[in-house]
Amino acid sequence: MNLYKDAANLLKEAKNILVFTGAGISAESGIPTFRGKDGLWNKYNPQELATLEAFLKNPKLVWEWYDFRRKLIKEAKPNLAHLTLAKWEKILPITIITQNVDELHQRAGSKNVIELHGNIWTLKCLSCSYQEKNYEVPLKKIPPICPKCHDLLRPGVVWFGEALPEDALKKAFALAQNADVCLVIGTSGVVFPAAQIPYIVKETGGKVIEINLEPTPISEIADISFFEKASEALRKIDKYL
Repeated sequence: MNLYKDAANLLKEAKNILVFTGAGISAESGIPTFRGKDGLWNKYNPQELATLEAFLKNPKLVWEWYDFRRKLIKEAKPNLAHLTLAKWEKILPITIITQNVDELHQRAGSKNVIELHGNIWTLKCLSCSYQEKNYEVPLKKIPPICPKCHDLLRPGVVWFGEALPEDALKKAFALAQNADVCLVIGTSGVVFPAAQIPYIVKETGGKVIEINLEPTPISEIADISFFEKASEALRKIDKYL
């Protein structure tokens, strides 16, 4: 029994493939996960840094934290897992739905990417519709100011207590209903509503393949599970594609 070959066969036969990624896929690029033993949230209280209330109370502190994260991400490079998915996109009907805000999928070459939790390189105004992509590290001014209305610019990420972008979520759920296979990589499976995606695929008759370092709630519905690094599992599956 060769589960890597079985996974490759499922991917080859699929007409629609969803790849659902979380922080675990970027951990191999040196970006700490939020919930692992080396997670960023173990050193900082997220409720003090990743909420609108925290930002309004102390925008400079919150921006210093995000400036630190932007520096980590800018220094990181897409790893073999990101690169393998980008390669597969050229031969397979893949859409990536990611909880990550780091743009490593796009930097690896993936084109079909839906960002459920926003993008750390986007700055958006608290008051008006202004937003921009900004890759400066460090930022010239903290906190940055909107050039249009002169209110504060905030990171273009989804904070605790905020809804996911409606368009992205609708698109993700629609794709999940039509997916033959959902490849779940490096996500804890506990952050809803995003974590519903593999369940929707399963409920509508699709197959779920999970890759994670340890079991998650999604393991219970997965048709195939690999408990190892994403780059290793994808490399082994790739041999059979």
